[in-house]
Amino acid sequence: MTSLMPLETLYEVKSDQDRAPDLPFPPELAHLYGRLSFPAHPDHPYVIGNLVTTLDGVVSLNVPGHAGGGDISGFNQHDHMVMGVLRAVSDAIIVGAGTLRDAPYHRWTAEYIYPALADAYITLRSTLKKSEPPLNVIVTARGEIDLSRPVFRSGEVPVLIVTTKQGERRIRGEQPLPPAVQIATVPQREQTVSARAIFKAVQRVRPSEIILVEGGPQLIGDFFAEHCLDEQFLTLAPQIAGRDNTTQRPGLVSGKLFAPDHPLWGTLISVKRADNHLFLRYAFSGNKES
Repeated sequence: MTSLMPLETLYEVKSDQDRAPDLPFPPELAHLYGRLSFPAHPDHPYVIGNLVTTLDGVVSLNVPGHAGGGDISGFNQHDHMVMGVLRAVSDAIIVGAGTLRDAPYHRWTAEYIYPALADAYITLRSTLKKSEPPLNVIVTARGEIDLSRPVFRSGEVPVLIVTTKQGERRIRGEQPLPPAVQIATVPQREQTVSARAIFKAVQRVRPSEIILVEGGPQLIGDFFAEHCLDEQFLTLAPQIAGRDNTTQRPGLVSGKLFAPDHPLWGTLISVKRADNHLFLRYAFSGNKES
């Protein structure tokens, strides 16, 4: 159980015939979050992103011990609840190796991020016929990961490491592969692994209806640049973090430049509020390419 107050819906786009029915939330989630549905997508997975940012656009303080999203949101419980909702409806959750280094003990499941609603999240997954935890996908071009971390060793979640051939050689040469972990190798594009290659690797291992990308900014940027992201959920925290010349503090997207030549414009789907935090949802399906 949780003592959270429900999110206040300030704006929500009217449903249309292209949207699927509302997801079958248990009463507690329906009370706290409200309605949630996605457009019908029978021929391809629907890819959503989720990240939290300060008012001045910082998504990571980039300070040892304070680089994760908790410091950005103020460890906001409503933000954790929403993350749990999105994880609960997802078949696979994709993060970069940098995100893993910032949260080395994390497991990307709904009940891990917000244990108070664990039963409701599990009920939702069961109703959606998702019998296993979401596939945790760790992306690393160079294979610089520590397989002793709980996400690999706990056995609580299936894990797919997406890397290059060089990255796989490094991983297998340095550490034994735990039983719940698979490796998929993909072609390397410059210093990153392409979003479409990640997407295809995930589909081979876990055919998915909903794929969630939780970052970091380089990974989100790749998904935007390759037109692989259908929606972005964005928590706006009422914090000014600031920037100076000594520490790089990334925004939502890093490593890619869109405007002014190729700006990506989103369509606002909903705005929800919890005290001073805003929960925004934008569609970018108009940018999708086959």
